[in-house]
Amino acid sequence: FPYVPGLLSFREIPIIMEAWKKLSISPDLVMVDGQGIAHPRRFGIASHLGLLLNIPSIGCAKSRLIGEHGPVQAEAGSYSYLIDKEETIGAALRTRDSVNPVYVSIGHKIDLAGAISWVLNCCRGLRLPEPTRLAHMAAGKTGAFSAKISYNMK
Repeated sequence: FPYVPGLLSFREIPIIMEAWKKLSISPDLVMVDGQGIAHPRRFGIASHLGLLLNIPSIGCAKSRLIGEHGPVQAEAGSYSYLIDKEETIGAALRTRDSVNPVYVSIGHKIDLAGAISWVLNCCRGLRLPEPTRLAHMAAGKTGAFSAKISYNMK
């Protein structure tokens, strides 16, 4: 399944679920490099995964799909709510001084304040939270997400 903006979960969830089955412990929360409700259908990969696993989930993306936000102060921990159609759908969060913000949104069974807190506590002085950063590094080593697949799109 090729990457299509707004349909990431259809490409990634099957792989994540297979890996999840191999875990020796059951995590209490999942953080995803993608959107939760900050999604055109209000149901991004973080929402989809949280619902399937029935645990709290957070979307923390490097870019936004939808919504607008005001200025975010330069200091780490500063944020501005991400708004779409007069609804708060997430936050643009500065995780490190003077770096681009990340976009945090709730996925499932968590509120926005809790999601922001978790992301900040997982950043360890870096722009991206450790869970998503380490997952990206592990995926790169296995080649799981770099396979070249040809699609006939006629």
